[in-house]
Amino acid sequence: MTGYSGVLQEVRAVSGSAVLVAVSKTHPYEAVMEAYAEGARIFGENRVQEAEAKFPPMGERPEGMRLYLIGQLQRNKVRKALQIADRIESVDSLPLIDKIEKEAAALGRTIEVLLELNSSGEEQKAGFRTEEEALAAAGHIMADCPHIILKGLMTVGPLGYDRERNREAFSYAHKVFAGMNSLSSDCDVLSMGMSADWQQALACGSTEVRIGTAIFGARA
Repeated sequence: MTGYSGVLQEVRAVSGSAVLVAVSKTHPYEAVMEAYAEGARIFGENRVQEAEAKFPPMGERPEGMRLYLIGQLQRNKVRKALQIADRIESVDSLPLIDKIEKEAAALGRTIEVLLELNSSGEEQKAGFRTEEEALAAAGHIMADCPHIILKGLMTVGPLGYDRERNREAFSYAHKVFAGMNSLSSDCDVLSMGMSADWQQALACGSTEVRIGTAIFGARA
C-alpha cells in the first residue's frame, strides 16, 4: 500500500490549502492506482518516455487524474510531452518556452506551465538564475505565447539538506513568485518542497509540494 493518505494528512495539518503532487517516477502504474484509490489525483513524472509508457493516453485516464512533468524537458521531447501532460512544471529557458508555444500551436492545444527557478544558484541545476530573468520570461509568455498558460514558479531546494540554505532559497523563490503574481493573478502556484524539506517549504509560502519517497517508498 502507498502512504498517500497519511502524507496528505500531514501536509494538510501544516497547510490546509497546499496541493500534494504524488511523484510516481520509477514506480509502476499499480502503485499509482493504489495512491489514486487513497485520493491522489495529481501525479508527477520526470521523464516523458516513462510517463508515456506508464499512463493511459489523455482522455482514457481515471476520472480527475492529472499528470505533471516535473523533470528537465529536452526540446526534442516537447511535442510528445504536450500529448501526454496536463502541466509542464520545469520550464527553464526562453528557447524551451518558444518551442512549447510552437508545438502547442501546431497541436491546437494550450498547456499550463511553471517556470523553474534556480533559487540556490548551483551550477549543476537548471532554471532561471535571477528574479529579472524569471520575470522577463513570464512577461514573454504573457505577451507572446497564447498557447501557454503560466501558472507560477517551481524550485528545488539546495542539494544536501541544510536548513538555513533551504530557508534562503525558498524565501528567494517566494519573492520571485510574488513578483510574478503581481503581473498576473493566474500565477498562483509556488511549487517547492519534497520528501525531505516540504515542511520548511510550506513555512516559506509554498502552495504545492512534490512528494515521492514518503508516499511510494524508495525508488525502484
